[in-house]
Amino acid sequence: MSIFKGAGVAIITPFHTDGSVNYEKLGELIDFQIENGTDSIIICGTTGESSTLTHEEHVECIRYAVAHTAKRIPVIAGTGSNCTKTAIYLSQEADKAGADAVLLVSPYYNKATQKGLIEHFTQIVKSIQIPAILYNIPGRTGCNILPSTAAYLAKNVDQIVAMKEATGDLKQAIETMSACEGRLDLYSGDDNLIVPMLSIGGKGVISVLSNIAPKDTHEIVARYLVKDIEGSLNLQLRYLPLIKALFSEVNPIPVKRALNLMGFEVGGLRSPLTEMESEHTIVLKQELEKVGLLS
Repeated sequence: MSIFKGAGVAIITPFHTDGSVNYEKLGELIDFQIENGTDSIIICGTTGESSTLTHEEHVECIRYAVAHTAKRIPVIAGTGSNCTKTAIYLSQEADKAGADAVLLVSPYYNKATQKGLIEHFTQIVKSIQIPAILYNIPGRTGCNILPSTAAYLAKNVDQIVAMKEATGDLKQAIETMSACEGRLDLYSGDDNLIVPMLSIGGKGVISVLSNIAPKDTHEIVARYLVKDIEGSLNLQLRYLPLIKALFSEVNPIPVKRALNLMGFEVGGLRSPLTEMESEHTIVLKQELEKVGLLS
């Protein structure tokens, strides 16, 4: 059984002006997402600036998200690390907190061989009771989970049940689906490839766009799953210019700027991320206006 089908939001982490985590605002964002049809909350991922959270903040964000969501929809905790021991610690804390699953990014910077990836993910997942989603984003990590490696893990580690596929390479995604023989659910990690990923058997998307357009991102998937392919595609195409603007600078710089423009007051970014350049902000505002998210 899939952890979720549809659009899960890779939710941002809001900050106070002093840079501390704004848990009250996080609760408001979670409620906004659920009220607008989001199918899952993904907390402490790349979009949540997990790499600049302390371990204590990371765990507290997971605990808060689980408690506030209160089983209304699944909560998936980003607990990956380039240190296996750290990933085990964070994953165990997510398990204790009541998360429905963990999201495990491939090791970054120090990277790993494919053998190392198998050992890394196996050790983490064997230390917890909840299922795991692998996260393949070699553009950020410099480490690619090959189809044969994904297939080995899916066939030999029961709790590894899905992959967030963010290579941007449909050929590799298809090869992964074929190699896994139905044992691994696929979620698009790219908002501009939701419909193509669904067409090869994907179950949905883990989305940045959902932060600002949860209802329509949900609808892109929902329409496809009820065979309204044209309706799904039309929505995907409508949002492509905005999606491009959301990735005109390093994520989550643009999506946080968009939320602030929309009045959500989510605060700033933690260094080394900086505020969005003015020329990119102009384009972002224009695209938000075109889809009716700003007036």
